[in-house]
Amino acid sequence: MSKVTMYSTAVCPFCINAERLLKSKGVTEIDKIRIDLDPAKRDEMMAKTGRRTVPQIYIGEQHIGGFDDLAALDRTGGLTPLLQS
Repeated sequence: MSKVTMYSTAVCPFCINAERLLKSKGVTEIDKIRIDLDPAKRDEMMAKTGRRTVPQIYIGEQHIGGFDDLAALDRTGGLTPLLQS
């Protein structure tokens, strides 16, 4: 299973939905980077992704985007193969 990294905050419904979707696909471990606890991590996330909102999800080294992007990838059948690569 590919490594999943997610920039998130403590109270983010989109982060919770992303985690729920990933777990339904068999992901047992998500490396969460809490940008609400460390402002430097928010700056890091914005520099890497060009986005300000959470979640920002990576599968392996590939930036997926936010929850809507993750859900769209799942709807088109691209999420499971990416997680298994």
